[in-house]
Amino acid sequence: MTPKLATEAVRAEAAQPIYSSPLARLFKATELDTRMLGMIGALAAIWVALHLLSGGLFLTPRNLWNLSVQSSPVAIMATGMVLVIVTRNIDLSVGSMLGFLGMIMGVVQADLLPKLLGFDHPATWIVALAIGLIIGVLIGALQGFIIAYLGVPSFIVTLGGLLVWRGGAWWATSGQTIAPLDQRFRLMGGGPEGAIGATWSWVVAIAAVLQ
Repeated sequence: MTPKLATEAVRAEAAQPIYSSPLARLFKATELDTRMLGMIGALAAIWVALHLLSGGLFLTPRNLWNLSVQSSPVAIMATGMVLVIVTRNIDLSVGSMLGFLGMIMGVVQADLLPKLLGFDHPATWIVALAIGLIIGVLIGALQGFIIAYLGVPSFIVTLGGLLVWRGGAWWATSGQTIAPLDQRFRLMGGGPEGAIGATWSWVVAIAAVLQ
């Protein structure tokens, strides 16, 4: 080895951080993300504090089930929003689109399909779900076309979509309550009829975390 290479090797070795702490060596060996661990620790601390302040009502199967049902739409939309944000764009219309598509599927299964297929038809929930997915794809394609090919900023397009689809949700229902919904369709949203029980909910949750 030449003196030059030996000097560079010494410098490279000296530049490497020294992990003297066993905990630091563990993090390096397992490649754990310390920031993610910090967020999980903060979440656990918040949960414990809320559980104590609520008199032991927060960390119960019923409340955790309520939280999961309420947060699942937001989590699904946030997953898709990641792809939008990494392209340096934004979508302000996702909430209004969610409401609009929900109202469309409700009207389809409560008003249109009973006239065509009859009440409580086994295919009602499939047709309603397919129509919602198709309309959602068409709306996304329309807004994406305006942004990508017409050069309109995504902020402007989706801000307009926020107002348009919010009004569309009211237009689809005329401001009225949509009922009754198909029994099989309601199972997709959870609820007492779609729950698997407290014990199995914990089993599924633990298995999902371990995966």
